[in-house]
Amino acid sequence: MSFYYTNEEERSEIYKSLKDAKIKYIFLSVFLGIFSHLSRAYRWNYVLNSLGYYPKFVNNVLSIFISYLANLGIPRSGEILRATVMQTYESIPFDKGLGTILAERVVDLIILFFLIFLFLFLETDILLPVIKEKAGLYLNNYKLFLTVLFFLLSTLILIKVFKKGLVQKFYAFIKGISAGFTSIINMQNRIYYIAHTIFIWSIYLLAFYVMKFSISGTELLDFKSLLISFIFGAISITTTNGGIGVYPLSISMALSFYGLPLETSLAFGWILWTSQTIIVILFGLMSFVLLPIVNKKKHKSHSM
Repeated sequence: MSFYYTNEEERSEIYKSLKDAKIKYIFLSVFLGIFSHLSRAYRWNYVLNSLGYYPKFVNNVLSIFISYLANLGIPRSGEILRATVMQTYESIPFDKGLGTILAERVVDLIILFFLIFLFLFLETDILLPVIKEKAGLYLNNYKLFLTVLFFLLSTLILIKVFKKGLVQKFYAFIKGISAGFTSIINMQNRIYYIAHTIFIWSIYLLAFYVMKFSISGTELLDFKSLLISFIFGAISITTTNGGIGVYPLSISMALSFYGLPLETSLAFGWILWTSQTIIVILFGLMSFVLLPIVNKKKHKSHSM
């Protein structure tokens, strides 16, 4: 396990913080986090129902945990696997299922941006210099952006002009994804979907907040310092394969704004990442085993 530092004294302090961590708060944080996953699975049905599909709640849950596990290996592969599972066990077309999952990711991204703007509002003086420093990096990538945009426009033109053969199949596939994606706009019970979304992200933040009591030195962290840590951690997870090796460092970078000792912030990041990853691996493997068992009776009836 690398902590990015060669100083033996620093590593010793990190290990000591991990060893002395209060287990009850770690378990409480993990327990709270499980409710967010269950809520995400239940929320998914509101979108799928609007498309005329009514999958079993248990299959939603199992497919979500399988997707989390897959994302630890290959980023974003979980979304494809999740749609494949639902096509196999619930007969939901892959393209429409994937469309609903992509729509879900957009909603999550909107919430994340909202939290970023909230932090900017609360702590403009801290983050503004960082934004100015990094702005040039993003502006220098405009050529890449224009290239991608050109490719997308060319693809759309190609689909419009040559709607036949393989291109037509591709067009149908994109149309299916679009139907799944836009279902989030046209669905009924939209208020319940929004309520679940608020609940999911509130639980994320609450589980994060509870974890601060597990490490000596982080108990006094206020909402603003935890919010920026949460944002940095969330970004590291979405841009890598589950935040492996990056998540603890991201947490440490965020807390460095508030003068928290390096060893303490890294220990806090490692406990957060390790507890989340253990749950993903454990429940992901269990889901792989349980999925065919839960659906065994259904598959038997189809084969008869």
